[in-house]
Amino acid sequence: MAWDLKNEEEVKQYLDNLGTEYRFGCLSEKKPEVCHLLGDFMESIKKDFNKAASLYRSTCDDYHFSRSCHKFASYSLTGKAGPADPSKAFEYFKKGCNFGDADSCLYAGLMCTANNEKTNVKLDYPQGMGFLNQSCEKGNHNGCYYLSGMYISGVPDVLEKNMTSAFNYSIKACDLGNIYACANVSRMYTKGDGVEPNPEIALTFKKKVFEMEKQLKGQFKPIEMQRGA
Repeated sequence: MAWDLKNEEEVKQYLDNLGTEYRFGCLSEKKPEVCHLLGDFMESIKKDFNKAASLYRSTCDDYHFSRSCHKFASYSLTGKAGPADPSKAFEYFKKGCNFGDADSCLYAGLMCTANNEKTNVKLDYPQGMGFLNQSCEKGNHNGCYYLSGMYISGVPDVLEKNMTSAFNYSIKACDLGNIYACANVSRMYTKGDGVEPNPEIALTFKKKVFEMEKQLKGQFKPIEMQRGA
């Protein structure tokens, strides 16, 4: 059946049918991906955040569906369906990471490495870097980029500055689409930080940054390139 989504009554019927379909797929057929969609339906259409949170949590716990773990962790972190609970958020970000969600690995890593007393999560750089590395390996450019930054600056009494590791993570982050990492790679090739200096390759990455800026169409502030980069 073709739906006229400009017709208010047909839109209402379409959404009712969609909700029924999701309920059947989740409650009767026990399909985790449909349970997650039902959670999204409760969140975005019904605006029932408590039901959405319950669905995300059960889909994570019962089916190990990683995206649901991430959603429930995000709810717990922000207090979207009740009081904020950073400790529970961290628990479910870890679950999401263990079940394969790159974003969950990123957030778990950031919670371990951010010195924020409000989160009640113990500062643990080795564990946090492990999560960030998992995020990077799963294809999240931010995980690679944050790790590169840690190796560029080092962490007192925890991590020595290592420009070779910084370069390797920067290259990976750039390949995954992180414009700031690409700018760093250009600078590294210019200065010979962590890699043999190569002005031609530096220029190639500089041009890549400019092309990425055009594609982003003003979504990010222009990258300030250092002289000679």
